Amino acid sequence: MRLLFCVTIGILLFSCEPSKKGFSFQKAPFEGLDTIATNDWWNRKPNPIIDVNVPREEVVAFGIYTVSNQILKITAQLFPLLPVETRSVRLEIETEKGWIEIAQQEVNEIGWNTTFRIPDWDDTKDIAYRLLHGEDSVFEGMIRKNPKDKETLILAALSCNSNQDRAGRPHYVKNLSHWDPDVLFFAGDQSYDHKEHTAAWLKFGMQFRELFRNRPCITIPDDHDIGQGNLWGENGKIAKYVEGNDGGYFYSHEYIKMVHRTQTAHLPDPFDPTPIEQGIPVYYTHLNWGNVDFAILEDRKFKSGPNGKIPQQGPRPDHIRNPEYDPASIDVEGLVLLGERQLQFLETWAAKQQEGVQKVVLSQTGFCGGAHIHGQLDNRLHADLDSNGWPQTGRNKALRLIQKANAIHVAGDQHIATLIQHGIDRFQDGPWAFVVPAIVNDYYSRWWWPEDEQPGANNNSLLPWTGNYLDGFNNKITMHAYANPDASSNGAGYGLVKIGSTAITFECWPRFEDVTHPGAQQFKGWPYTLKTR
Repeated sequence: MRLLFCVTIGILLFSCEPSKKGFSFQKAPFEGLDTIATNDWWNRKPNPIIDVNVPREEVVAFGIYTVSNQILKITAQLFPLLPVETRSVRLEIETEKGWIEIAQQEVNEIGWNTTFRIPDWDDTKDIAYRLLHGEDSVFEGMIRKNPKDKETLILAALSCNSNQDRAGRPHYVKNLSHWDPDVLFFAGDQSYDHKEHTAAWLKFGMQFRELFRNRPCITIPDDHDIGQGNLWGENGKIAKYVEGNDGGYFYSHEYIKMVHRTQTAHLPDPFDPTPIEQGIPVYYTHLNWGNVDFAILEDRKFKSGPNGKIPQQGPRPDHIRNPEYDPASIDVEGLVLLGERQLQFLETWAAKQQEGVQKVVLSQTGFCGGAHIHGQLDNRLHADLDSNGWPQTGRNKALRLIQKANAIHVAGDQHIATLIQHGIDRFQDGPWAFVVPAIVNDYYSRWWWPEDEQPGANNNSLLPWTGNYLDGFNNKITMHAYANPDASSNGAGYGLVKIGSTAITFECWPRFEDVTHPGAQQFKGWPYTLKTR
């Protein structure tokens, strides 16, 4: 049936002049990027990332949603459409009278998705939904009720879905389904295919859709998602180099807009929607779910790039290998981390305290240097300017506001899992931070490995290199747990944060550990329970 349909369409397209039959297609405004982002995909070679020539009853790939303050936002992601197909997508919900249509929208042909925003959503009950295209394609799921009555809310956090492994993610789906988290968080690098975001996003969605079809899911893009190995966004300026270390975005702003629309349109409305330079949108916001208030940050979008602003002391502008350098010399006036807009957001968010509500900050990466060795065992860095340990003044501004909110911090990006309590003016006066491991860690590993191989003050007995340390920027940190890539999982896995009214438990699970079996083991050093009351 699929072959017959494709042959029929092929004959139709070949035998008709597109300009005369309404088959005109929109060319990508970013030449050389994303070969399936627009509707001439049928003229191209098969995509090596994912087969986009799916049967028409499978055109709706997945839906991804959040609910906050009684507003539902759900993005319908489609596989590429043929010229003769409708661009309309319908959203239906199940009621006592059967299925009813509540909205209909047109697909954006650059990226093949559309986002529904439904105000006055009843979050007191589970509501089945379905996304429909044409006569036959349907994606179904459940909009969960707000878990306000739960004593403990479970956040599952993941990051870094490397393209070194194109297979499915059955271990993650099975194990996380067993835990049944209330909300999912993907901290960035859902795509590692720098110039092919649409195909890579479809691949990511097909790998994980069984998890987020029935629960809220927060996704935020990081550097690899927008086509760069690292990102210092510098308020949206154009970068001169693909490495981006001079600050800004290297690829077309239209491409960047598409990536942001695809991954973040289903998040709650931004705190301040004013775009940055080049019209690039922002998404920093907060999400209320259960008895947790999540602040979602863009910790790279406004950050200064190091190239030309500080002395280079390594093979790259962002890598410092000189252990004798003065950390104060790179914390120069005028450097930005979160930027004034996000600091104002954090100030406002921190001030709104509610009895029984725990605050959690979600972002792309950690606020310190949490690794000594990068990529391979002979590559020891004294400081990595890609981390949010730099600039130190900006780091401390952010941490003071997170601490003011009595919040914890959850992030990804680093490939190595760490559990750290930050110090600002002194050790252990700052917030706790859990950086979760990579989903796949066969691309670029990192190790926590102090050069003197000595424990710090206030260390624990679970791992050898815990306790108080100064990172490569002279930031004070207390390391409580780390997962070097020495186990069979290569350090890959996921994090669980179990958030209760009086305690928060951090869990860190290896990728291949079957948690349905008795005796399943976490990475050494976890779980860790933090008393909050």
